[in-house]
Amino acid sequence: MRITVIIPAAGVGRRFAESGNRSQENTSANKLEAELAGRPVFIRAIEAFTNHPLVHRIIVAANPETFDDFVFRWGDKLGFLGVQTVPGGKADRWETVLKALDAVPPNTTHIAVHDAARPLVTRRLIDRVFDAASRFDAVIPGLRLTGTIKRTVIDETASQRPPDPADAILGENTAPQSPISRVVETVDRAGLVEAQTPQVFNADLLRRAYAAITDKNLATTGITDDASLVESFGETVRVVEGEPTNIKITQAADLPLAEAWVQRTHQTEAAGQARRRLFADDNE
Repeated sequence: MRITVIIPAAGVGRRFAESGNRSQENTSANKLEAELAGRPVFIRAIEAFTNHPLVHRIIVAANPETFDDFVFRWGDKLGFLGVQTVPGGKADRWETVLKALDAVPPNTTHIAVHDAARPLVTRRLIDRVFDAASRFDAVIPGLRLTGTIKRTVIDETASQRPPDPADAILGENTAPQSPISRVVETVDRAGLVEAQTPQVFNADLLRRAYAAITDKNLATTGITDDASLVESFGETVRVVEGEPTNIKITQAADLPLAEAWVQRTHQTEAAGQARRRLFADDNE
C-alpha cells in the first residue's frame, strides 16, 4: 500500500467562531489554528500520519481566499513535516478534496481523507482502518450511537419569546434566543453509527467517484463526507470501530475537552516511561 493522506483545511469554522468564550491564551477564531496543548489543531491532525510507514504523501488543502497568508504562516512548519499544501475549494468540502486529488501521485494505491479538526486520532485507529483498507475498497471508522435519538423540527411558534412587561422599562431584551424544536419521532438506533475519519479508499475508486461529479453524472446534494460520495456512486463502504476520543473540534467548548485528553495521554505515557526505566534498572 502507498497511501496519500488528504487533509481538507479550507473550512471557515463558523460554529466555532460564533460559539465564543475563547480564552486569552486561545484567541484564534479559526478552529484549525487554535492552540491545543502547544500546537495548532490541524498540525496535531497531520502529525498523526507523518511517521506512518504506509503514508507516502500528505496533502493539506487550505482556504483559497487566504492561501498565501496560510502558506506564509505555516509553510515552513509543513515543509519540515514533508507536507504539500494546495488551495482547496470555496464552498463545499467535496470541492476541497477534488482540488487535492490533482496533487495525488499517480503511484498512490489508496487515498485517506482525514478531518483537519480531528487532532486526537490515534495510531491504533489509523492502523485499524489501514488494515481493513488493504482488503476492502472503502473503509471508514464509525462510532455506534448509544443515546436515545429523536428526530425533531424547529417549532417557530414555541421559539418566539412572549412579551415581557419589563422590556418597556428596561428596553427590549436582545439576548439571543435558542430555537425550540418539537419531537417528530424517536429513531431506532440499531445499526446507526457516527462516521469518523480517516476514511480510506482505493485510489482509482475515489478518483472515479469524483470524476462522476465533474462529469455531472452525480449530484452533490447530501454529500457530507467522502463515504457518502462513494455510496452514491453505488459502492459498498465498510465500517470498523471508531474511538470516542476521536472528536471533531466544532465549538470553542470542544478545545478544553481535547486539551484535557492530550494532557492525560502525556501523563500516562510519562508514567509508563518511568515504570520501564525503573524495571530496567532492577533488571540490571
